[in-house]
Amino acid sequence: MKARHLAPLVSLVLAGLSTLGHATVVNRAITESEVTAAQAAWCQALVEISAAHDKGGQPAAKALAEKVIDAAYGYQLGAVLFKPTLAAAPQTFRTTRAGALAYFVGGDSNFPKDTGFALKGWTRCEATNAAVFVAGDSASSMGNVVMTGKDGKVTTVDKTWSYVKDDAGKLRIVVHHSSLPYSGQ
Repeated sequence: MKARHLAPLVSLVLAGLSTLGHATVVNRAITESEVTAAQAAWCQALVEISAAHDKGGQPAAKALAEKVIDAAYGYQLGAVLFKPTLAAAPQTFRTTRAGALAYFVGGDSNFPKDTGFALKGWTRCEATNAAVFVAGDSASSMGNVVMTGKDGKVTTVDKTWSYVKDDAGKLRIVVHHSSLPYSGQ
């Protein structure tokens, strides 16, 4: 091959090498602070949905709950493994967005037993972790969520969440298991 024919090839190779220093880096690693921030946001959203219900009724609470579910959960990635605290067979597990929305705000004839967990007048919510397990691009947490109602009554639930990041780097809940603590009876 003649030198004049190699010149375009050499230019192409050199141009490719010059872009290596400007490569896009995708890092989906999750940090403990992202997990605790997601838990705090979930708790704040629960209180806000209750407040929206007090001010504007079920339609206002539902509109907000839809935004919260779309922002916090990974239903756009596929099924979410959601086992709510007060869900019973045959609808114990809520792998769809519609099932989660019904649990939080009720009003869905496909889920007739749901009265709206988020509509119970929660005024305070706080998550405390027994442990957080971070494995690169996924994380899980286990601990308690303590919620306070308008009457001052405190309800504690055992909570396990697992998270991944979506394509935009936003943390998404993909596992949510909640249950009442064992009473020993």
